[in-house]
Amino acid sequence: MGAEQEAQACAAFYGPGGLCPAALACVQSLRRFAGSSAKRSRERSLEEALQLSRVASEGLGALGDAAARPLLRCVLAFQAEATGSSSSFQKLEQMVTTLAAGREALLSREVAALLDGLAGRAEVLSPEDLQSVCMFVEESGPGRLHWRQNLAPLLQRLAATLAWVLQSPLASAGPWGYAAVKACLQLFQALPKDVAPLVWSEAERSETLQSVLGLLLQVVMGKLCLCPPCVQAPNKDTRLLAGTALTMLLNAAPRPESGAGAARALFQLAEQGVGELRFGELTVEATSVLEPDGLERLVLTRGLLTCCKTAILSCQLESFAHQACLLLDVLFPAVCALSKEQKDCHYYCFQVFSLWLQRLQESLPEIWSLKGSRILAEDSDLLGQLTQLVWNNAETPVEGVSEFVHSSFRLLLEIYCLECRHFEDQDRPLYRQMLQRVISMPWQVKARYVPLCALVPYLGSKQVLDAYRDLPQHLLSCLATNHLCPAAAEAYKALAQQQRAEWLAGRPGPEEALAQRWALHWLPLLSQALRSPVPILQSNAANHLLPWTLRLFPASYAPLAAQFGGRDAAALRAWVALLKAQKSLTGTLAAEGETRERLRRCLHAGEEAVRLAALGLLCCSPSSSRALSGAEAQLLREFLPLNLNGDSSAFRQLLQAAVKKALARLRDSSLARLRGRAPRGAEPGDGAEPGDGAGQLAQAVGFVEWLLQLSVSSLTPGSNYQRKKTALLLLAAILETCTDTWSPERKKGQPPQTMAALLSYARHRGCWDFFSQPNLLALLSCLQDSTNEIRDLASELLVRYFPAPLPEPVVLALFQLAQEALSSPRVQEAEAGAVLMKTILQKSDSSTMSSLSLEDGAAPTLQPPGLRFAQHLLGVLQAQYAAARQDLLQAAATKPMHGAIAALRRCLLQVPEVAASMRAAERAQSWQELLTSLVATARDITSFLLGALQSGQGPGADQPAAAPSFADMGNAIGSLIMLGKGQGQQEDDSVLLSEEHSLILTCCWVSVKEIGLLLGGLAELLLSPAHAASAPLLPLASLQTAAKVFQEILLRCRHWGAVEGCSAGFTKFCAALLGHADAELQAIPRAMLDQGLEALSGPRSSSITRRAAGLPMLFLCIVSGEPPAQARPLLARCVRTLLALAATALPRDWDQTLDLPQVCALHVLQTLVRGAGLGSALLPHAAPTMALALRGLGSPSWAMRNAATQLFSALTARLLGQKRSGAEGRPGDGVSLQAFLGQHPQLGALLLGELGAAAQPGGPPLRPTLQPVLALLARLQPGADDAGSASAPFLGPLLRLAGSPLYAVRAMAAAALVPLVPPPRCRRLLLQLARGLPGPGHVRSHNALHGRLLQMRALLAPAADGLAAEALRPVARRLEARAWLLTPAQRCPLVRAAFLQALALLTASCSPGFAARLRDELAAELRGHEPGREPSSAALQVGSAVLHQTIARFLCDEAARLADEEGIGTVCSLLQEPNTDVQFAILSWVIKGEGGKCEALEKALRLTLLENLQSVLQDRRNKEFLKLYLEALMHLYRNPMPWSQDASCKLQGSSSACVEILLLMMETEHPGPDLLFQALCATSLLLALGSGDEAQPLAERWCAMLEKCSKCVSSEVLRLAAARSLQLAGVDVVQRCRGAACPSLVPVALRLINVGIHLLQDEEQEVRHEASNFASLVRQVPGEQVQDGWVFVQANTGLLGLLQLLLENFGDHPETFGSLLQHLPLLDLRGILEELEANKASSLYKEDEPNVFAEPAVLSQLLLPFLLQLLEKASISSPLRESALRWLEATGPSILRDLQYCKRRWSQEAAGPWWMKALGCAKLHTAVAMLLVRARLLARALEVVHGSDAAAPGLGCDARELRQELVLVQGLLARHGLALAPALGWGDGPREPGPPSGAA
Repeated sequence: MGAEQEAQACAAFYGPGGLCPAALACVQSLRRFAGSSAKRSRERSLEEALQLSRVASEGLGALGDAAARPLLRCVLAFQAEATGSSSSFQKLEQMVTTLAAGREALLSREVAALLDGLAGRAEVLSPEDLQSVCMFVEESGPGRLHWRQNLAPLLQRLAATLAWVLQSPLASAGPWGYAAVKACLQLFQALPKDVAPLVWSEAERSETLQSVLGLLLQVVMGKLCLCPPCVQAPNKDTRLLAGTALTMLLNAAPRPESGAGAARALFQLAEQGVGELRFGELTVEATSVLEPDGLERLVLTRGLLTCCKTAILSCQLESFAHQACLLLDVLFPAVCALSKEQKDCHYYCFQVFSLWLQRLQESLPEIWSLKGSRILAEDSDLLGQLTQLVWNNAETPVEGVSEFVHSSFRLLLEIYCLECRHFEDQDRPLYRQMLQRVISMPWQVKARYVPLCALVPYLGSKQVLDAYRDLPQHLLSCLATNHLCPAAAEAYKALAQQQRAEWLAGRPGPEEALAQRWALHWLPLLSQALRSPVPILQSNAANHLLPWTLRLFPASYAPLAAQFGGRDAAALRAWVALLKAQKSLTGTLAAEGETRERLRRCLHAGEEAVRLAALGLLCCSPSSSRALSGAEAQLLREFLPLNLNGDSSAFRQLLQAAVKKALARLRDSSLARLRGRAPRGAEPGDGAEPGDGAGQLAQAVGFVEWLLQLSVSSLTPGSNYQRKKTALLLLAAILETCTDTWSPERKKGQPPQTMAALLSYARHRGCWDFFSQPNLLALLSCLQDSTNEIRDLASELLVRYFPAPLPEPVVLALFQLAQEALSSPRVQEAEAGAVLMKTILQKSDSSTMSSLSLEDGAAPTLQPPGLRFAQHLLGVLQAQYAAARQDLLQAAATKPMHGAIAALRRCLLQVPEVAASMRAAERAQSWQELLTSLVATARDITSFLLGALQSGQGPGADQPAAAPSFADMGNAIGSLIMLGKGQGQQEDDSVLLSEEHSLILTCCWVSVKEIGLLLGGLAELLLSPAHAASAPLLPLASLQTAAKVFQEILLRCRHWGAVEGCSAGFTKFCAALLGHADAELQAIPRAMLDQGLEALSGPRSSSITRRAAGLPMLFLCIVSGEPPAQARPLLARCVRTLLALAATALPRDWDQTLDLPQVCALHVLQTLVRGAGLGSALLPHAAPTMALALRGLGSPSWAMRNAATQLFSALTARLLGQKRSGAEGRPGDGVSLQAFLGQHPQLGALLLGELGAAAQPGGPPLRPTLQPVLALLARLQPGADDAGSASAPFLGPLLRLAGSPLYAVRAMAAAALVPLVPPPRCRRLLLQLARGLPGPGHVRSHNALHGRLLQMRALLAPAADGLAAEALRPVARRLEARAWLLTPAQRCPLVRAAFLQALALLTASCSPGFAARLRDELAAELRGHEPGREPSSAALQVGSAVLHQTIARFLCDEAARLADEEGIGTVCSLLQEPNTDVQFAILSWVIKGEGGKCEALEKALRLTLLENLQSVLQDRRNKEFLKLYLEALMHLYRNPMPWSQDASCKLQGSSSACVEILLLMMETEHPGPDLLFQALCATSLLLALGSGDEAQPLAERWCAMLEKCSKCVSSEVLRLAAARSLQLAGVDVVQRCRGAACPSLVPVALRLINVGIHLLQDEEQEVRHEASNFASLVRQVPGEQVQDGWVFVQANTGLLGLLQLLLENFGDHPETFGSLLQHLPLLDLRGILEELEANKASSLYKEDEPNVFAEPAVLSQLLLPFLLQLLEKASISSPLRESALRWLEATGPSILRDLQYCKRRWSQEAAGPWWMKALGCAKLHTAVAMLLVRARLLARALEVVHGSDAAAPGLGCDARELRQELVLVQGLLARHGLALAPALGWGDGPREPGPPSGAA
């Protein structure tokens, strides 16, 4: 009987009489365990059963065996069905042991009955039976005893099973074969004494075991004895397991020599392929085994190294003449051979090498005894081979190999050390040799840091650091490169640990002394990294270096803190990182006094990184039970409301993670309080006393409630995407942390068992009503959002946490809204309808479902909800399809099909209850009918839509199976439009797509895409193992139909979005079929591949262009679906066929208008190479593919060359990896040539052959294959300096290419040369190139000379940084001797420029006299004359502009380097020369910021530019020069404050004239946006430098220009210019108005502040950042200078600061009230509602808001308290009172009318679709928010102007009545989700939320 039957029998036995209640309860727990699918639920039920079994054992102890037998039998039955989980099996084994205590005989009988029944079912064991055998052998003592007693029949069963499996094509490559081999392995391992005689004793040898041995040998060889060659071999994992099983048989040998001899015989057979194997007393004839495939050597080697006994590995081999052993003389040659093979098993090959070193270390004593001498002597071949192996594999990119590399270096050095110690050898040269090799490698090579870590313990830290002085700087560079960071962190950790150990061993001292010694070596490195502006460098240092530093040297905190005492952003960021690391170690943070204020400044800083670091510091704690202190909670309340609308997705995710930690601390500390145990946490002064348990609980509950209200109030449709996404993430954190919702699918994060007590405590106090009506309505409004992220997250929260079902009226309204949304042509609305449908399905019960108007069949109440819902949606889809066949244009506008298809996809694939219903046997027939009909409908829709786009005759005609051209599609759509409109011909020939055109395209492409996703998801779901036991819901015919649908879409579709979406589904489809056990299902994708390959090689009727359209995706999806653990035969066959097809010669009369099969084959290969799902599976085909691509570049067909170029690019990216940073990459990207050719040796000859052919003298100068080869070589990085370097053969051709007549070839050859020259050899090659420079009159080829100079420049660029100036002095001397190349005697300007560029990199190594003379001569040449000679005009030469610009940049660099007055004067004088080339070069040099290192040069340039500004402005014919001039000026005055006095003197009154010219230009000449940007910024700078009373008219014009540019309809460039201009000049204007100094400028100041408020809400983050700088500066005390330590605040803090400034300094001005009211626009509430009720059909396009970031509703809540404060001042200020009165009279009646209108509309209590639609309408929410704010202002204005009881004229009510009306309306709106509470923290009244001092 099965487990369930045994459980029923057991319950019947123990239940009626109450014989043993504990046994009955145990059985119930076991049934719950078996019935649950969630792992956590199963574990919990099984643990309960284990506890109950112990109680039951005690209760049954006094009774006999008969009373215990049912329970024991029941547990054994469950154990037999739990063999798939080792942990569950072990727990059930504990139960068996507990119940069988004292009843061993009974247990033996029951186990025998169970296992005999298992083995007696059939001759061939099923995979489940094999798994049971394995588990009972491995984990069960009674099971092992039974198999020991029945070993012979078990071996017979295993032999029969193995034989059958190896003859079955599918079973051998799948889990069946793996399970059979595993059973053999477990048997040999668990019963070695019983198996040994059967192998090694002649008397007891077993024929059955001999058969098993032969079968295992076939598995190892990867061949099948009776199957055709095309059958798939056993997969790699099965073969590796078979090798381990053979090793287990070897271990049973009575003598080590016998086992070693058998192992050697195995290797001999693997080499020969045919022969006789003598294995102990067993003999296997291997006559049927074909030639080995190479993997068998790996299988045998890995098996022996994994588990072979040391005695066998190290004993002497009997057949060798010398003292040979298995480990050194058989296995090591195999390991070496494996490392050279290029099979798809790099990971296992290097694992084998690491295992070999490990076994060598274990066997050292035995091997020394055998050999009698050292095995790793300095000149031994073994040591050389070992070191070569580890270095060759050190740079392999295969995932997981790095760990083996590390262990291999460590093991090799350890073995070497042990041997030197054993033979008393004190001189250990290997360490020094390896260290020198490490130092010689470039820092970008990751492989250098692994051996460095391994060497440190042997050489000591001092010797390493003395020899490698550049290590700290190199570690810093590595920390800024992601893939090098772990290696650098490990190197730092190893050195720091070694240093501490050495210092403690030498002279132990206090921790402070150790910290001081540490600081001498590492403090500059850590300080620079933590203060770095590079985010990745700072983050990696904080996460990897800082914790280890504080852990190893606790006293290092003090010197580090002293480094970060500044107030600049870098210091704050580093300081917070230090505090966080310290807190993570100590668990405490004293947030008091100065620390608290500084932390508060960090929380309001403008940089996201600083704010996030401070937030993480607040929220983190080593223990989650440590309470959140009062100070931490208060800071969080300040921080969170201001950071809900962060732009960065990463910022939102990190914010949620930090808040989740804080919530967990609040929850766990509160639970500890409720349990009566005081949590660790609040200290005196933190806001809660340590003993105040009630206070801490109240604080925790209150904070969560506050956060809940803040999150829900931010979910209104009037909020922007950023705020809603952050609020949903915070709400998810609250619900996950503070509810008792159990999530079985999650491994972590489950609620504590005592959570109910905390929930009861909070709800008793009126808090934590997480599932209230307002919260529900807020989430329902999010379901209508236009973005997938908001909709999906809101739906997930509703489904997971909110109780089901939803209220019936809500469900009905949602359903009507979803029906309407599904019929919308707009994709976002249709997707929202699909999400609504899924949510309704999951949150409705049967009674609610019955009230919906579903289109279902007979007996609907008897069907599950999921089936009824799917039937309804299928009916909707079929009705829409019928409408489309009648009139596609009308259907696309009113009934498009993509919404219904998306709803079906979500409801069928994303609802667990639907999947469970499909598995139910009683519903299988209904589901099968539904799904069959769905697939047929999808086929019909696909054929109809693709046909409609393919033919002008209408969708009903027969269509060719090829993608139509764009022209054909346009004609077909035009015909459909005319048919839909009832017209006979098209009206116009507009090139723009009409809305009707777009409607049809959207309907077709999105529907096709959704069909692909739906069918693929269905196949994945229904063919998964979970559905294996049930009847197939998709019969074979339906799957074949679905395959045809995919094939039709991919072959006839041109739209990339549709192809991509369909491909995602098709990949799932193919993976499900190919992974299924049914051969017929596996044959479907294989047949499609065959058809595709056949179609590819056939002739085409038209061109499908665009990279072969969807055809390549067809192949990619099929081969990506192959199981990755297998050999991928489909991929291999596909690639071979494509390579052969692409290599076919082109026909002589090929037609350029048709796609060639060869071109399509190249495009398919490119798609396969780019396919992420294939990974490294294509690497074995890299060489022939690259050869094909290079050959294709020389084709006469442009399409062929284009496809070959794309293929080569894709292949390069696959081989070298994508560039990791920026478009230009970094030196650390890629691998060295040695490592590259080590992984792909066949490519070496190919690349070298192309280079050699191109470099042949007399050959054609233009070779199409040369540029790609050079580009590939340039992507590499320098390698180590080896004697036989792989780069040596490449150097000759590259050096010869310097003479190419093509400039591009010379430049690329120079770039390719750099990675091929190891750094130690760079100086030697530079000298060689310098010696080859010709003297005067000996130039044979200017091209060769130019190419040689380019190569020198390329080599010098990295060498100048890596080599000392003294080392390059010989090279500089050689160039000095050829200085004539820079003189006019060399007639080619390009050669002179290249020589100067190379020389510029050596100026520090040149002699001083030469450098000075060079500068003088070059400056004189630019001035137009040489020293002592009159100017003479020279003939214009090609390249002279390049030369002049190069000279100008060189002189600028020299002036900045030397900082001498003469050089600075030269640059300034050249800037005033009329040579535009020179001026452009100097200005460009300034803009790049290269002069920032010389303050004197920047100051001189500043004044020079300012002095000549007026003349440049007056002569502004060259707009490009003017823009560059102004940009350079603005760059030099990027911080104008320190230089304002000098600049004002230099202007000498010309400031106003310049401003006048600039304003006139901006107002009348309409310059382009870039020039306007610079002009506006320059105007602002001049106003700031020359401010005075006479500038007021100019300031007003400038302010008007700012207002114009700051509008949201302006371009981003102009808005950014307005923000920067505010920062430059606006601060000064506002500051002058803050006192009484300049009252006439107050209106301008108010307008500027208004501009700032607008820009602080801009949708571009950079604009907001600049505006927040203005807000920061304007809040400073007038006259205070901005210092380096100034902290700029974030935008929201700046916005509050500006409003506070208005209130404090301009509150009495009559224009202030009106300026703020501008931000509360009047919206037509009545019109918005009428538009909603009209329910007009949606158009395809919707006009975007000009500023999607702005939130008028949120801003109104923010402005309200400030406006109320202004009204308070109106009672004592007559001007303000008059302003308020005018506003009241103008807007009061309309506000009152809108309030009354709202009261009438929402008093009807009608929950119709318009109400639900209103819930998600952003315009309506904004209008309501504005109305309520204005109503509150109106009530307060009435009180101020007329008193509380006096009625205002024209209103008919007083303030008290208006407030009552407002409360009533607000209550009505709130019940409908339209008037949520304001976001707390924004509307609490005017106050200063930012840093109090030292920051803005």
